[in-house]
Amino acid sequence: MPRRPQLYVADPRDIREGRVTDIYFTRTKRILEAKGLCDTLVRAEFHAYSLPKGYEWAVLAGLEEALAILEGRNVDVYAMREGTLFKPVEPIMVVEGPYCEFAELETAILGVLRHESSVATKAARLRLAAGDKALLFFGLRSAHPALAPMLDRAAYIGGCDAVSGTISREMLGLEPKGTMPHALIIVFGDPVKAWKAFDEIVEPEVPRIALVDTFYDERYEALLAAKTLGDKLFGVRLDTPSSRRGNMRRIVEEVRWTLNLHGYNNVKIIVSGGLDENDIIELRDVADGFGVGTSIAFPPSIDISMDIVEVKRGDKWVPITKRGKLPGMKQVYRCKPLNDTIVPWGQKPEKNCGDGSEPKPLLEKIMEKGELLTEVPSLDEIRNYVLSQLKELGESYTSPSTKQH
Repeated sequence: MPRRPQLYVADPRDIREGRVTDIYFTRTKRILEAKGLCDTLVRAEFHAYSLPKGYEWAVLAGLEEALAILEGRNVDVYAMREGTLFKPVEPIMVVEGPYCEFAELETAILGVLRHESSVATKAARLRLAAGDKALLFFGLRSAHPALAPMLDRAAYIGGCDAVSGTISREMLGLEPKGTMPHALIIVFGDPVKAWKAFDEIVEPEVPRIALVDTFYDERYEALLAAKTLGDKLFGVRLDTPSSRRGNMRRIVEEVRWTLNLHGYNNVKIIVSGGLDENDIIELRDVADGFGVGTSIAFPPSIDISMDIVEVKRGDKWVPITKRGKLPGMKQVYRCKPLNDTIVPWGQKPEKNCGDGSEPKPLLEKIMEKGELLTEVPSLDEIRNYVLSQLKELGESYTSPSTKQH
């Protein structure tokens, strides 16, 4: 019989049991078992020693999934709170225990921390770029569908106001947002018929946002939508392809002018389609919201790595690591907004913050012998924590398009 197609998706149980790993970890564990070294106690630190060009900080995301992978293992975990903005070199998490307890889990843990932190960080940068304008994540089509809940979660944590995935209602408690694709209008063959059908069929609590660039000029379709739906029309969405854009700001200004001229001042303008930070900065004073997909779903990578930084010899912890990394377990102390000091574990900074307050330690023990010591925060709690830190940056943060190391 011919081989049938399948979805290539790892089972969560396989991830937790260490079967989703790189082969050299499996071989390493086998060697250590054979030589009687499997129970060697280590402290392994997770950190990003560099960030993408132009990035001064990243957002820690994926911690909940990392803890789900480690739960039940004979390890202690120290970590920053999920959603914490961190800087290069700083430890974001430390795992302590017999090395073979988590050797084969490194691949999976780094995968969730790297990917979710990368997505959340990009979303946070776009949040800053958009200011108080609406920011919606529409990027699920950019990645494998198995990743959809993770992408929506990380994008929301980073500051997106809403996500589009229907499965996120069930898994994350987020009500998906989004109105109509070009396919709806093309099947009808007439935007007016499509807009009327949407208004007739879709629940009244869903905002009426008409897609206005399918067959005709954006200005013409926007005004046509306003005349068709009247007071029901919440907004229009411009998803103009790059081949037809020209000067997108001018197009938005033209649509806004025309709507205002005909008394539709209340109709919002949402822009989508291949947007990144610079695009949003250019349009944020003329548009009311942005739908962003690929630039969040496929962001620059936050290259988190794991390195053993201490090994227990007898009754003493011995600092040790490979070249290029700082040996010894560390703590990070923070003065707001992002004035951090890294010190050896057990020590404190020599000076207080500029306002006289004491620096705050960021790493806390959150798991002991595989058991959680604290409740996992809700999605909104993590998101609000991220937003509060972004707000604290205030005047100390320059436009994300120009800020350099």
